[in-house]
Amino acid sequence: MTTVQDLIDRLEAEAAADADPETTPDVGIIMGSDSDLPVMEGAYEALDELGFAEQTDFHDAPDARFTYESYVVSAHRTPALMYAYGETAAARGLDVVIAGAGGKSADLPNMTASLAYPVPVIGVPVQEKSVDSVIGMPTGAPIVAVDAGKSFNAGLSAAQVLAREHDAIEDRLLEYHEGLKGGVAAVSADLHDLGIDGFRERDES
Repeated sequence: MTTVQDLIDRLEAEAAADADPETTPDVGIIMGSDSDLPVMEGAYEALDELGFAEQTDFHDAPDARFTYESYVVSAHRTPALMYAYGETAAARGLDVVIAGAGGKSADLPNMTASLAYPVPVIGVPVQEKSVDSVIGMPTGAPIVAVDAGKSFNAGLSAAQVLAREHDAIEDRLLEYHEGLKGGVAAVSADLHDLGIDGFRERDES
């Protein structure tokens, strides 16, 4: 059975490996509990939409140029793991971390932001009651955060960070955005051209 110390040792060994940044995960996704996964899945979906691939073996990258990894890291039950993850983020090649947590004491995103600094951290409050905890950082300790449950936006924001250095990701983001605009235009035309009754019938068919 894998222990917390096993995971810490793994992270520290990866940090010491001095791996080629093109082979390491670009985005880290962490959450306080696997019960947060249904909310955090949006981040995976956004990155998949943009052509990222999940990397499950640090030393054996998938064919995709841009990848992400994920772990469960509890700020309260496994604080040593949280410290190790945050402190090794840069050395392991991560360019941005998405961190989600729920409850009134959702400390994982903001603690990770402090530990991983200057690697940017995007916080995802898993529940409405988590918002104040996630965004409640003092001056000088920044965190970027999305609204409660909006992990898809966190995935897009992570890609935006990477797009400043990688034209391929910028192109994918622009293509995705154009698709959104096209969808709005199609709906707008249908509502106008079919009228409200015809539009409703279209949705029902």
